[in-house]
Amino acid sequence: MATPTAIGDLQPPAPPPTPGTDMTGICFRDQLWLNTYPLDRNLVFDYFALSPFYDWSSNNEQLRSRSIHPLDLSQLSKMTGIEYMLNEVMEPHMFVIRKQRRDGPEKVTPMLTYYILDGSIYQAPQLCNVFASRIARATYHISKAFTIAASKLEKIGFVDSENESVSSETKPVKEMIDFKEVKRVDHILGSLLRKLPPAPPPPPFPEGYVPPQTTETENTTEAQQPSESQLPPDPIVDQGPSKRVKYQ
Repeated sequence: MATPTAIGDLQPPAPPPTPGTDMTGICFRDQLWLNTYPLDRNLVFDYFALSPFYDWSSNNEQLRSRSIHPLDLSQLSKMTGIEYMLNEVMEPHMFVIRKQRRDGPEKVTPMLTYYILDGSIYQAPQLCNVFASRIARATYHISKAFTIAASKLEKIGFVDSENESVSSETKPVKEMIDFKEVKRVDHILGSLLRKLPPAPPPPPFPEGYVPPQTTETENTTEAQQPSESQLPPDPIVDQGPSKRVKYQ
């Protein structure tokens, strides 16, 4: 026959597990509680304590066990550890609860944020996760835009190649100039020109020959006419005094 268990041997129930850091994928809602109690700033923390986001080792739970309001700041400021604070209130639709670590009366470190929207409790995502999500979304749209643009360019190139093939069939093919061959011929001609002897000087003009006036000489003579009238040059005098004709 089994012996009855003594009252002192009874063990208290194990406390609920500590909530995780990232619980953004779940939502809590107790419709029965919402139908029974009003959701206001006095009872909202009792409703939040029913959710898996609540840490039963927090300072607020210690105040509840002593029949003190869990959001009494005069009592929480004297304690250290994990606590919850009601940050913003828009009764009865919106409540924001912040989880923080208290190291002194004036020293607290924010940890996580939860919000109650029309009776449903959510964990607000962290700022780094929001930035990562927005950057990933922007990168996805940018890569998609480049993919679409690349496909459009491929189609345009395909159409241009078809048009070029059709035009090449209709138009005669032009001869292509090989610039390497042109440079090679220029190099050969230059080497041959360097090997040839220099050109001889031009022969002298015959005696009494007057070269025809060019445009430059005409311009100079026209510029000199207004200043001083000159006689045409004497071909015999120009040849020097030794060739002057002597009259007896």
